[in-house]
Amino acid sequence: MSDDAKSAPADRATAGPFDESEANPVRPYIDLGGIKVLPREGLNLRLEVEEQTKRIVAVGLDYAGSTLQVQPFAAPRSTGLWEETREQIRQQVRQQGGRVEEREGPLGPELLAEVPVMAGAEGSGKRLARFVGVDGPRWFLRGVIGGAATNDVDAAAQVEDLFRSLVVVRGGSPMPPRDLIPLKMPATPGSA
Repeated sequence: MSDDAKSAPADRATAGPFDESEANPVRPYIDLGGIKVLPREGLNLRLEVEEQTKRIVAVGLDYAGSTLQVQPFAAPRSTGLWEETREQIRQQVRQQGGRVEEREGPLGPELLAEVPVMAGAEGSGKRLARFVGVDGPRWFLRGVIGGAATNDVDAAAQVEDLFRSLVVVRGGSPMPPRDLIPLKMPATPGSA
């Protein structure tokens, strides 16, 4: 493999996260544009919208006592973005006064960050977050895991499984690398 710059589990094409071309076409995915989500028991879906532009900027998934926020980005065909993105996250966390360590996770290299949180009246606390990323063909999927899956093995396995069930729909239109692949509201059930 000459392409050492991409970071993804060795079995990504068969175990996910999937490219649209690899996904099972008969499964009942929820279509959010750049991401398709397989519904499952206990999964709660939120779309995160940017105030000024009203653009959907992330998909939030609540599952197994945890949160998983995902964002699909356009990426070059030959190189990955996760390496560079990890460095940016490291700098951001440190600027906020947090701690961050890199470790090898089930999805490849990941960051475990302890981020200070301003909690209001009762002072401030720290929040644990796991940053995961997978480079696919012409896309990069970034996930931020919070809640139980940052330290509970069972919850972590469930959330990793959820992350791996996602399908990234890059689309054929040219996009600059690092651009967010457009997300959209799901169609209402019954209109399919």
